Amino acid sequence: MKLDNTISAVVTGGASGLGEATARALAEAGVKVAIFDMNEDKGQAVASEIGGVFCNVNVTSDDSVDAGFATARAANGQERILVNCAGIGIAAKTAGRDRETGTAKHFPLEQFDRVIQINLVGTFRCIAKSAAGMLDQDPLEGERGVIVNTASIAAEDGQIGQAAYSASKAGINGMTLPIARDLSQDLIRVNTIMPGMFNTPLLAQLPENAIKALNASVPNPARLGVPEEYASLALEMVRNGYFNGTSVRLDGALRMAPR
Repeated sequence: MKLDNTISAVVTGGASGLGEATARALAEAGVKVAIFDMNEDKGQAVASEIGGVFCNVNVTSDDSVDAGFATARAANGQERILVNCAGIGIAAKTAGRDRETGTAKHFPLEQFDRVIQINLVGTFRCIAKSAAGMLDQDPLEGERGVIVNTASIAAEDGQIGQAAYSASKAGINGMTLPIARDLSQDLIRVNTIMPGMFNTPLLAQLPENAIKALNASVPNPARLGVPEEYASLALEMVRNGYFNGTSVRLDGALRMAPR
């Protein structure tokens, strides 16, 4: 798909990290961008800087997502690009003992469900609603739209404490090909990126020695990924019309250890 000012995009989680970098890259290519996020201050600031529109959206809510798409489409027209970056991570062992009391405990099930609802169901909710809107568009150069999702290498190399996160990201990988097949006759492509360790606001909070250790754990290049590298791959998945139905690792050849 050619990227220019005739094309509109929605980026979920676009107020920071991978989503922000993607929103900025799309805008730099001329695309009209709407950001879905719950961080009002940061989202408004990024949208203002790139000439886009901010929509305060909770991806776990049908009403919120519907309102976000309505606002985005009123401002920019029907999106032909959806990039799903909204997500969270919660670490806890499936079962273990409290370090202080020795009492047995298990992963809080409401937290497990929250991760699945945001990362997996939230991604599918945005895909389904965006794709339904794309169906009414005439094809451009043989396609109506492109969807890019964000999983993680934890989908394949989940570490201790990552049961919920890994399950949610593996689910995104697992639905990528079926959705691409679902939408194939309607000329909508679907792909997923599996990032490794990236220099996002979450990791930036770690101590300097922890960052150095993380850098050294990546085979080549021996550093954290930068969000612009994720954005570059996302835009290539949009531009390259033969990219469809696949999940791609972006991790510097990293394979995660158990912990």
